[in-house]
This record gives sequence, structure tokens and C-alpha cells, in this order.
Amino acid sequence: MAAIYGHHVLNGFGTFEEVPPGAEEMAARRQAVVDRGLPHLVAEDAGRVLGFAYAGPFRPRAAYRYTVEDSVYVAPDAIGRGVGKAVLSEVIRSCEAFGIRQVVAVIGDSANAGSIGLHTALGFEPAGVGKGFGYKLGRWVDIVWMRKSLNGGDTTAPDALGMQL
Repeated sequence: MAAIYGHHVLNGFGTFEEVPPGAEEMAARRQAVVDRGLPHLVAEDAGRVLGFAYAGPFRPRAAYRYTVEDSVYVAPDAIGRGVGKAVLSEVIRSCEAFGIRQVVAVIGDSANAGSIGLHTALGFEPAGVGKGFGYKLGRWVDIVWMRKSLNGGDTTAPDALGMQL
């Protein structure tokens, strides 16, 4: 996972990190997601990681507890083979089972046709664009927000259990 993410940190705009975290840090990040009961899934082929996706809390404030932000990263040589769609589809299914109401995608770069297309194919709708929110690799980069409603989304009140992420 660290190698895949590191590639995207150094060569793309899907993340606004500029220094790739090591394997130990990536493992700690994964554990933090899993400890919250949220999905962090890996796609493998013959023991080789081809990609991963997960859902993390959208923001730390209590009112956001029904909303998660998804992330998906695929090995460069596996892009276009359905890996991203497979792992992100499973993350969405897990979020729905968990009772999540909104999944938000914060996509780096308005020219990121692959990620925008993937999210559109999985039923996400546009939610806005933040022009020039980051500066990376020598240029200003937009953020594209997309969202997918689950379990009634924002059309009904959540259950009274007060789920905490």
C-alpha cells in the first residue's frame, strides 16, 4: 500500500500530500480506520496489492458522524482494470451496512477523469468544485467534491442510536 500511495503522492493530484509516508505510517492509518469499524479494503492478485480503498470520518465534529470520505488508490499498472471499482464498491456496501448516510469523495484535480468517472459510475453526483485549493507539482490544483447518499441520505432523520465514528 505504501508503494502505491507513494506513487500517487509523488506523481499525481489524487492526494495533496507531498512526502510519501512509509509502510509503518500507512499501517497505522489503516488501523485507525479499522478501529472505528469502518472499511479499509485491499485488492490483491497472487499476493500482490493492486489497490486499496477505505472510508474515514469526513470531519471530527459530532454532526458529521453519518458522513464519511472515501479514498481509493490503484497501482499504476493496474489502472483501468476495474480494481478501483471493485474495492470502492465494497467500501460503499460496508458503509451502507454500517448505517452511513453520505459518502463524500474529495477528488484532487478537476482534470482527474479517472476518479471522477469511477465515482460517477458508482452513483456519486457532483457537489462542487474548490478552485485552486492546493498547490502541488508546480501548479494550482482544484478539488472536486462528489457525494453518494446511502440509507435515505439527507431525506430522513437518522436513527436515534447516535452512531459515533
